[in-house]
Amino acid sequence: MVSLAALTGLNLLDYLDRQLLAAVLPALQADLKIGDEQAGTIATAFMLGYFLTAPIFGWLGDRLPRKWLIGGGVFVWSLGTLLSGHAGAYVSLVLFRVLVGFGEASFGTIGPGWIADLFPPRGRNNAITIFYFAIPVGSALGYLMGGYLAVHYGWRSAFLWAGYPGLLLAFSLALLREPARGASDPAGAVPAAPAAAGGWRAYLTLCRFPAYLLVVAGYLAQTFALGGFSLWAPTFLCRVHHLALDQAGFFFSASLAATGLVATLAGGFWATRWQRRTGTGYAWVLALSALLAAPTAFAAFSLSDVGQAKVALVATMFLLFLSTGPVNTLILETVPVAMRASAMAASIFAIHLFGDLWSPKFVGYLSDRWGDLRRAVLWTLPGALIVSAVCWCVLVAYTRRQQAAVTRRS
Repeated sequence: MVSLAALTGLNLLDYLDRQLLAAVLPALQADLKIGDEQAGTIATAFMLGYFLTAPIFGWLGDRLPRKWLIGGGVFVWSLGTLLSGHAGAYVSLVLFRVLVGFGEASFGTIGPGWIADLFPPRGRNNAITIFYFAIPVGSALGYLMGGYLAVHYGWRSAFLWAGYPGLLLAFSLALLREPARGASDPAGAVPAAPAAAGGWRAYLTLCRFPAYLLVVAGYLAQTFALGGFSLWAPTFLCRVHHLALDQAGFFFSASLAATGLVATLAGGFWATRWQRRTGTGYAWVLALSALLAAPTAFAAFSLSDVGQAKVALVATMFLLFLSTGPVNTLILETVPVAMRASAMAASIFAIHLFGDLWSPKFVGYLSDRWGDLRRAVLWTLPGALIVSAVCWCVLVAYTRRQQAAVTRRS
């Protein structure tokens, strides 16, 4: 439990840092005199550092001591955050955000596998749900802290306040005991590793697991939507509904915290109980969350009444967070034990290369060309959630067919 608490705390800091940019974006744009497309490029720069190095850390994470890899990653991303606060120009800020992504790739790739080795399958999804419940809490704190500091002390102060704690916490990993890989998995509980799983061929070997591919495909589409949503939602509230920056940040952070806490835990625990009864609970929670979130996202960006738009935004956030625990559990449990870090790395690479690497910049590009941020988000983000829902509905059908095949063989 100590390891779970420590890793969850670091995950909270991870997501706090990620959302600082969105929270301070209007002030940053005014100071550096950049447009929406350039602002989107800053978010894209982080993703470049994140997803390009994830496969490297995935390969290392299946072979080397994990706590030193994670500790080094925390130190590097915190250093990049501090340097972001000192950036004197647009280009240097872009480079520092690449550094942040590089550091976070180590933690995001290796941390979930560590937790999977601490808990047996029956309680694993609940533990991973607790780990990922740091996403809404950390993101909410990032929006809240970033918006407040940007208004009262300037946007640079937000990055400075987030960077120093990370430098200190990086050394806390040395105090943890790392579990053996597969320590909590009974024999036969996960797929056996094919003969070609060694070395870098492990990433090609992942294509042999259809359930894993379906999970990642739906996650990719959802990540595309979330990437654009997380960067532009506070600016959307400021520009379209004329809220002050700190008001928009407070609403978004409070909504994110409330919906994320409830939905992440409820979705994870509900999926665990459903999975124990039917064997398809994880897949069903993914499919239902995306199916229901698409229409609420469309309403959130199309409604002209600010009160109604806020309600729709809250509903969308709640529905999307339901899938947080189950999607990461399935990434880990649909592949062999010896490939878990590689599987997480490959999913990170895919969802960011084809997902939120482009969506913030794409939304900014459309906003600049059309002169209408509302129209830009309305025609991109809900559609991505529909694609996600289709992929995960296919996953449900595939899982049920696999269960039926096992029943016939037995």
